[in-house]
Amino acid sequence: MKRLLDIEFHKFKYSKSSKVLTIIYLVIVILLMFTGLIQVNINGFKGSLSDLGIFNFPYIWHLSTYMVSFLKIFIAIVIVSLTANEYSNRTLKQNLIDGLSKKELILSKLYLAITLALLTTMIVFIASLILGLFHSDYLEIGIIFSKMEYLPAFFISHLMFFCFCLFAGVLVKRSAFALGLIGVWWIFELVIRGLSSFIDFKYDVDTWNIIQHILPLESASLLIKEPFTKISIVQGGIEQLTQGQYIKDYGVNLINVVTSMAWSFLFIFWSYKILKRRDL
Repeated sequence: MKRLLDIEFHKFKYSKSSKVLTIIYLVIVILLMFTGLIQVNINGFKGSLSDLGIFNFPYIWHLSTYMVSFLKIFIAIVIVSLTANEYSNRTLKQNLIDGLSKKELILSKLYLAITLALLTTMIVFIASLILGLFHSDYLEIGIIFSKMEYLPAFFISHLMFFCFCLFAGVLVKRSAFALGLIGVWWIFELVIRGLSSFIDFKYDVDTWNIIQHILPLESASLLIKEPFTKISIVQGGIEQLTQGQYIKDYGVNLINVVTSMAWSFLFIFWSYKILKRRDL
């Protein structure tokens, strides 16, 4: 495993675009740590975001994983470019000549995806812990390390997306086209959502509630639901509009965990099958 990872990080080391995208990712995460200083005026409340309690433990675990999850596209581009560029640079063929099997080639990409997912999760953990220690009103150990299921959910959603990007890179062989394929699939899921919502409304059924747990991107996004309506001042306004009947499940659902892990396996399996049949 170490040998395969060394090969992948050697390629990363000499990829300028990959290093630039990684730096951008880290800079944005650091900038997000200063959002507590932003002044807001919501529902009669006037003050900084930190005064709203959004950096309190354990709420910070939910908020940070949700916000940073939108940045995974930067790391995804790194994976796509590293994978697709191996065809144009003929490094895949060279790896085979050097003695690697096609199975080891895919495993090296999988190990890279797992490592990047773990590293991003660790970055979010450290950033959230620092934010919470500076701004949280609750610093008891039991509270700090409670409700941390959003961190493994963050890891699983990123791993699934990175495996999808790997599959796209292997399938299409060009970075731009692979990213285009990912974008087209995202639009496809939006169309499915729109059609399902229309059918549900017209025929009074609930098809979308089933389909959303099957689609890869949608299922991964459901692992961490939006956290903003958990803020008491916002939730209070919503409850007034809904006459006190506002109830939402913010937890990590097992079905989305299973679906995301299943898609991760399928993307890696399909990538291996494509590479095995393809003449490099």
